Amino acid sequence: MADFSALDRYVIVSADGHAGAQLYEYRDYLPSKWHEEFDAWAASYVDPWASIDPGINGTKFGAASGTYEGNWDHDLRQKQVEGDGIVGEVLFPNTVPPFMSELLGGINPQSREEYERLVAGTRAHNRWLVDFCSRLPGRRAGIAQVLFYDVDDALAEIRWAKEAGLTGGVLLPAVPPNSGVPELSSPENDPIWALCEDLGMVLNHHQGTGAPNLGNAQGAACINMFEAKWFAARTMTHLILGGVFHRHPGLKYVITEAGTGWVPAQLAQMDYRYHRMTTPGTPESMFAKNPSLSMTPLEYFANNCYIGASFITRAEVQVRHDIGIDRIMWGLDYPHSDGTYPYTREGLRYTMAGVPTEEIRMMLGETAADLYGFDTKALIKAAETVGPTVAEIAEPIHELPTSTVSLAFDPVDISRPW
Repeated sequence: MADFSALDRYVIVSADGHAGAQLYEYRDYLPSKWHEEFDAWAASYVDPWASIDPGINGTKFGAASGTYEGNWDHDLRQKQVEGDGIVGEVLFPNTVPPFMSELLGGINPQSREEYERLVAGTRAHNRWLVDFCSRLPGRRAGIAQVLFYDVDDALAEIRWAKEAGLTGGVLLPAVPPNSGVPELSSPENDPIWALCEDLGMVLNHHQGTGAPNLGNAQGAACINMFEAKWFAARTMTHLILGGVFHRHPGLKYVITEAGTGWVPAQLAQMDYRYHRMTTPGTPESMFAKNPSLSMTPLEYFANNCYIGASFITRAEVQVRHDIGIDRIMWGLDYPHSDGTYPYTREGLRYTMAGVPTEEIRMMLGETAADLYGFDTKALIKAAETVGPTVAEIAEPIHELPTSTVSLAFDPVDISRPW
């Protein structure tokens, strides 16, 4: 178990980082048979985020400008991340791999032809990511993108990712309602779960996938934003009540950037409903088949699940014991503008001043270091130079930065823990 208590500084591991190659850099990671098609696709591709988040496309956004190049620029990224006191990162995708339109596991190919194109793109990203992580051994945990369309292919890519050193595990493709794709809890996916369990590959789900496509309906964008956390939570419900953790008790699952405040209420509701479903004579037992689980939903959460708590708020810190201190992993969300860069120290003072040091150590680094297999000696060595001191984070902050939009600085009332 990671133990950073000997330091007078915090060892901070961000459980939510994003990285990806420049568009044309991916060409070198594609088999040559795809080069001509890639060239045509890349020439017509338009980044859908470029006009939405100025903080990540390199244009001026307060003090957080110029972070987009940190997706692929090792030196820039380390200067900015370490400048914020962070010594390790779990890396989700961010720039768009070849032939893809979504980044975070929400792609479900509709034909073999489409699948072959998309899987070539995801493999290109995975191979680029291996090289990027190798620039900082033991301090970057890359997450492999894997499509579940062809189970045998998925198993092969997971084995490759493990051998290649992508210690962040597997990016879970969330399944929208009525998508025509087997639900994640379907026995069809059990070979994948069994392999991930055997290899110790973490299952990762990032907010932003799993919701149905509302098209251009009235208010669609607002609805999607409002429901994003709900659909993220839905995936956890499927894995628990669908028996995935019952059949594969060694699996570890992380749900990232979906908030934390909802967890206690959802688990309480799941436990209550499960009790009713397994109690003869109740309406729930008549209409729902007994899920035949060996533990309660709350126990499965405590055994199998973690929360990637990006830019955690003060309100969420207040309910940390209801979630489990050892289930929470802080995240920066670099290079996105809703993260705390370049005010991470201020954000931690604002949200965690007054929290016991041993609890802060666990949420900021110890749990992530253990779960994702970071090199603790490398983390400690870096933290001795750049990590914020315990005394610094213990000092409350009263004047907040004005050039940031991060939720970490939003004075959210405890009654609104989302």
